Amino acid sequence: MASPSQARPNQEPRWRRLPEDRPRQILSAALEVFGERGLAAARLEDIAKRAGLSKGTIYLYFPNKEELFREMVRDTVVTKIERREEEINSMTGSATDALIRFMRGHWTFIRSPQFAPLFRLIHAEIHHFPDLARFYAEEVVARGQRLIAGIIERGMASGEFRRVEPLAAARMLTAPFVIHGLWCTHREAFTSVARKTDEQILDELIDFYLHAIRSSDSSPGAST
Repeated sequence: MASPSQARPNQEPRWRRLPEDRPRQILSAALEVFGERGLAAARLEDIAKRAGLSKGTIYLYFPNKEELFREMVRDTVVTKIERREEEINSMTGSATDALIRFMRGHWTFIRSPQFAPLFRLIHAEIHHFPDLARFYAEEVVARGQRLIAGIIERGMASGEFRRVEPLAAARMLTAPFVIHGLWCTHREAFTSVARKTDEQILDELIDFYLHAIRSSDSSPGAST
Protein backbone atom coordinates (compact mmCIF):
# COMPACT_ATOMS: atom_id res chain seq x y z
CA MET A 1 0.00 0.00 0.00
CA ALA A 2 1.38 3.39 -1.00
CA SER A 3 2.18 5.83 1.77
CA PRO A 4 0.08 9.02 2.07
CA SER A 5 3.04 11.07 0.86
CA GLN A 6 3.19 9.18 -2.43
CA ALA A 7 1.06 10.81 -5.08
CA ARG A 8 -0.97 8.56 -7.36
CA PRO A 9 0.29 8.48 -10.96
CA ASN A 10 -2.77 10.37 -12.27
CA GLN A 11 -2.92 12.92 -9.46
CA GLU A 12 -0.04 15.34 -9.70
CA PRO A 13 0.50 17.42 -6.55
CA ARG A 14 -0.58 21.03 -7.05
CA TRP A 15 2.96 22.32 -6.60
CA ARG A 16 4.15 20.15 -9.51
CA ARG A 17 1.56 21.31 -12.03
CA LEU A 18 2.72 23.11 -15.13
CA PRO A 19 3.73 26.75 -14.60
CA GLU A 20 0.92 27.95 -16.89
CA ASP A 21 -1.60 26.47 -14.44
CA ARG A 22 -0.29 28.43 -11.49
CA PRO A 23 -1.93 31.83 -12.13
CA ARG A 24 -5.31 30.09 -12.23
CA GLN A 25 -4.53 28.29 -8.96
CA ILE A 26 -3.53 31.57 -7.34
CA LEU A 27 -6.58 33.49 -8.56
CA SER A 28 -8.95 30.77 -7.38
CA ALA A 29 -7.28 30.68 -3.98
CA ALA A 30 -7.30 34.49 -3.77
CA LEU A 31 -11.07 34.65 -4.25
CA GLU A 32 -11.59 32.08 -1.49
CA VAL A 33 -9.22 33.73 0.99
CA PHE A 34 -10.34 37.29 0.23
CA GLY A 35 -13.95 36.16 0.67
CA GLU A 36 -13.26 34.43 3.98
CA ARG A 37 -10.89 36.91 5.63
CA GLY A 38 -11.48 40.16 3.82
CA LEU A 39 -9.11 42.12 1.66
CA ALA A 40 -7.33 43.90 4.51
CA ALA A 41 -6.78 40.82 6.67
CA ALA A 42 -5.87 38.36 3.92
CA ARG A 43 -2.15 37.67 3.54
CA LEU A 44 -0.27 36.44 0.52
CA GLU A 45 1.00 33.60 2.72
CA ASP A 46 -2.61 32.50 3.24
CA ILE A 47 -3.31 32.57 -0.48
CA ALA A 48 -0.13 30.69 -1.31
CA LYS A 49 -0.96 28.00 1.21
CA ARG A 50 -4.49 27.63 -0.17
CA ALA A 51 -3.08 27.32 -3.69
CA GLY A 52 -0.47 24.77 -2.60
CA LEU A 53 2.39 27.06 -3.57
CA SER A 54 5.14 28.99 -1.87
CA LYS A 55 4.72 32.69 -1.17
CA GLY A 56 7.67 33.36 -3.45
CA THR A 57 5.84 31.73 -6.35
CA ILE A 58 3.02 34.27 -6.06
CA TYR A 59 5.51 37.10 -6.51
CA LEU A 60 6.53 35.59 -9.85
CA TYR A 61 3.06 36.45 -11.14
CA PHE A 62 1.70 39.25 -8.95
CA PRO A 63 3.83 42.02 -7.37
CA ASN A 64 1.48 42.69 -4.44
CA LYS A 65 -1.92 41.94 -2.93
CA GLU A 66 -3.63 44.85 -4.66
CA GLU A 67 -2.57 43.72 -8.13
CA LEU A 68 -3.64 40.18 -7.25
CA PHE A 69 -7.08 41.56 -6.35
CA ARG A 70 -7.30 43.42 -9.66
CA GLU A 71 -6.41 40.32 -11.63
CA MET A 72 -8.86 38.23 -9.60
CA VAL A 73 -11.63 40.70 -10.50
CA ARG A 74 -10.61 40.62 -14.16
CA ASP A 75 -10.66 36.83 -14.15
CA THR A 76 -13.93 36.54 -12.23
CA VAL A 77 -16.01 39.38 -13.66
CA VAL A 78 -14.39 41.37 -16.46
CA THR A 79 -13.92 38.33 -18.69
CA LYS A 80 -17.63 37.60 -18.36
CA ILE A 81 -18.51 41.17 -19.34
CA GLU A 82 -16.23 40.84 -22.37
CA ARG A 83 -17.97 37.63 -23.44
CA ARG A 84 -21.38 39.26 -23.06
CA GLU A 85 -20.23 42.23 -25.12
CA GLU A 86 -19.16 39.87 -27.91
CA GLU A 87 -22.41 37.90 -27.71
CA ILE A 88 -24.67 40.95 -27.67
CA ASN A 89 -22.78 42.76 -30.43
CA SER A 90 -22.98 39.70 -32.67
CA MET A 91 -26.73 39.19 -32.17
CA THR A 92 -28.95 40.12 -35.12
CA GLY A 93 -32.33 39.73 -33.42
CA SER A 94 -34.37 42.25 -31.48
CA ALA A 95 -33.14 44.39 -28.61
CA THR A 96 -35.62 42.52 -26.42
CA ASP A 97 -33.90 39.24 -27.27
CA ALA A 98 -30.52 40.81 -26.49
CA LEU A 99 -31.75 42.18 -23.18
CA ILE A 100 -33.18 38.82 -22.12
CA ARG A 101 -29.90 37.16 -23.11
CA PHE A 102 -28.02 39.62 -20.92
CA MET A 103 -30.39 39.21 -17.96
CA ARG A 104 -30.10 35.43 -18.02
CA GLY A 105 -26.31 35.59 -18.12
CA HIS A 106 -26.23 38.20 -15.36
CA TRP A 107 -28.47 36.07 -13.15
CA THR A 108 -26.30 33.00 -13.74
CA PHE A 109 -23.27 34.90 -12.47
CA ILE A 110 -25.12 36.35 -9.47
CA ARG A 111 -26.20 32.85 -8.44
CA SER A 112 -22.70 31.41 -8.92
CA PRO A 113 -20.32 30.63 -6.01
CA GLN A 114 -18.00 33.42 -7.14
CA PHE A 115 -20.48 36.25 -6.67
CA ALA A 116 -21.16 36.20 -2.91
CA PRO A 117 -17.53 36.57 -1.69
CA LEU A 118 -16.86 39.25 -4.30
CA PHE A 119 -19.98 41.16 -3.29
CA ARG A 120 -18.95 41.07 0.37
CA LEU A 121 -15.51 42.41 -0.49
CA ILE A 122 -16.79 45.26 -2.60
CA HIS A 123 -19.45 46.48 -0.20
CA ALA A 124 -17.65 45.90 3.09
CA GLU A 125 -14.07 46.87 2.34
CA ILE A 126 -13.47 48.48 -1.01
CA HIS A 127 -13.89 52.01 0.38
CA HIS A 128 -10.70 51.46 2.37
CA PHE A 129 -8.80 51.03 -0.91
CA PRO A 130 -9.56 54.07 -3.12
CA ASP A 131 -7.45 52.90 -6.05
CA LEU A 132 -9.15 49.51 -6.09
CA ALA A 133 -12.55 51.17 -5.71
CA ARG A 134 -11.89 53.28 -8.82
CA PHE A 135 -10.67 50.22 -10.68
CA TYR A 136 -13.83 48.25 -9.83
CA ALA A 137 -16.10 51.19 -10.64
CA GLU A 138 -14.53 51.64 -14.07
CA GLU A 139 -13.81 48.07 -15.12
CA VAL A 140 -16.91 46.36 -13.74
CA VAL A 141 -19.74 48.73 -12.82
CA ALA A 142 -19.38 51.34 -15.57
CA ARG A 143 -18.55 48.81 -18.26
CA GLY A 144 -21.49 46.59 -17.38
CA GLN A 145 -23.87 49.53 -17.30
CA ARG A 146 -22.62 50.74 -20.69
CA LEU A 147 -23.41 47.32 -22.12
CA ILE A 148 -26.97 47.45 -20.79
CA ALA A 149 -27.39 51.07 -21.88
CA GLY A 150 -26.33 50.12 -25.40
CA ILE A 151 -29.06 47.49 -25.55
CA ILE A 152 -31.61 50.01 -24.24
CA GLU A 153 -30.56 52.57 -26.87
CA ARG A 154 -30.90 49.94 -29.56
CA GLY A 155 -34.40 49.11 -28.32
CA MET A 156 -35.42 52.76 -28.24
CA ALA A 157 -34.21 53.22 -31.80
CA SER A 158 -36.24 50.20 -32.97
CA GLY A 159 -39.35 51.32 -31.08
CA GLU A 160 -39.29 48.32 -28.74
CA PHE A 161 -38.50 50.38 -25.63
CA ARG A 162 -39.89 53.66 -24.43
CA ARG A 163 -37.69 56.74 -24.22
CA VAL A 164 -35.63 56.63 -21.03
CA GLU A 165 -32.19 57.71 -19.83
CA PRO A 166 -30.18 54.57 -20.77
CA LEU A 167 -27.70 54.58 -17.88
CA ALA A 168 -30.50 55.12 -15.37
CA ALA A 169 -32.35 52.18 -16.90
CA ALA A 170 -29.17 50.12 -16.56
CA ARG A 171 -28.97 50.86 -12.83
CA MET A 172 -32.63 49.93 -12.44
CA LEU A 173 -31.89 46.52 -13.94
CA THR A 174 -28.81 45.52 -11.98
CA ALA A 175 -29.96 46.46 -8.48
CA PRO A 176 -33.05 44.18 -8.31
CA PHE A 177 -31.05 41.29 -9.73
CA VAL A 178 -28.40 41.60 -7.02
CA ILE A 179 -30.91 41.91 -4.19
CA HIS A 180 -32.98 38.95 -5.37
CA GLY A 181 -29.81 36.91 -5.76
CA LEU A 182 -28.88 37.62 -2.15
CA TRP A 183 -32.37 36.75 -0.99
CA CYS A 184 -32.19 33.43 -2.85
CA THR A 185 -28.87 32.71 -1.15
CA HIS A 186 -30.64 33.03 2.22
CA ARG A 187 -34.05 31.64 1.31
CA GLU A 188 -34.75 30.47 4.84
CA ALA A 189 -34.97 34.11 5.96
CA PHE A 190 -37.09 35.46 3.09
CA THR A 191 -40.53 33.95 2.69
CA SER A 192 -41.16 35.81 -0.59
CA VAL A 193 -38.62 33.61 -2.38
CA ALA A 194 -38.43 30.57 -0.10
CA ARG A 195 -40.72 28.36 -2.20
CA LYS A 196 -39.62 29.54 -5.63
CA THR A 197 -36.83 28.21 -7.80
CA ASP A 198 -34.07 30.39 -9.21
CA GLU A 199 -35.67 30.08 -12.64
CA GLN A 200 -39.03 31.29 -11.33
CA ILE A 201 -37.40 34.31 -9.69
CA LEU A 202 -35.54 35.08 -12.91
CA ASP A 203 -38.75 34.87 -14.95
CA GLU A 204 -40.37 37.35 -12.57
CA LEU A 205 -37.46 39.76 -12.86
CA ILE A 206 -37.44 39.58 -16.66
CA ASP A 207 -41.22 40.00 -16.89
CA PHE A 208 -41.23 42.99 -14.53
CA TYR A 209 -38.34 44.77 -16.24
CA LEU A 210 -39.65 44.26 -19.76
CA HIS A 211 -43.02 45.68 -18.76
CA ALA A 212 -41.26 48.69 -17.25
CA ILE A 213 -39.13 49.39 -20.31
CA ARG A 214 -41.36 48.35 -23.19
CA SER A 215 -42.89 50.97 -25.46
CA SER A 216 -46.64 51.24 -25.07
CA ASP A 217 -47.17 50.86 -28.84
CA SER A 218 -44.81 47.92 -29.34
CA SER A 219 -45.54 44.23 -29.19
CA PRO A 220 -43.24 41.98 -27.16
CA GLY A 221 -40.11 41.16 -29.12
CA ALA A 222 -39.61 37.84 -27.35
CA SER A 223 -41.13 35.72 -24.67
CA THR A 224 -39.42 34.96 -21.39
